[in-house]
Amino acid sequence: MDEEQRDMKAHKAYYQRVDFVSNSLQGIPQLCPCGSITKEIVDEYDTYDYLPGKRYFICKHFENDGLHYTQPWVMGVQEEVERLKQKVLRHENLLRECEALKAQVKMLVKRVSELERLL
Repeated sequence: MDEEQRDMKAHKAYYQRVDFVSNSLQGIPQLCPCGSITKEIVDEYDTYDYLPGKRYFICKHFENDGLHYTQPWVMGVQEEVERLKQKVLRHENLLRECEALKAQVKMLVKRVSELERLL
């Protein structure tokens, strides 16, 4: 019975790690969960339309056990562009808020100067 429980726990831990890897694939991966860097490769045998080969981001020490990154290049770049678009939108909103605050500060400085003249 104890051996069964240990085996079940080991399987559960493995599936949790596989789930972590699959959920963490967003954008261009820099590091694999194993700690290795990812590299860009071209699969010469897999062709698409007129392009020779498909590009992938893949772990430097890739093993097909579900615990290492292998991601199509197009997907990684597309997710990275979407992430950067969101970041730019946040910065644009922040700049608009800063401009509004700047106008308020100018108005307050003008009021303070008027009040100082009255005193």
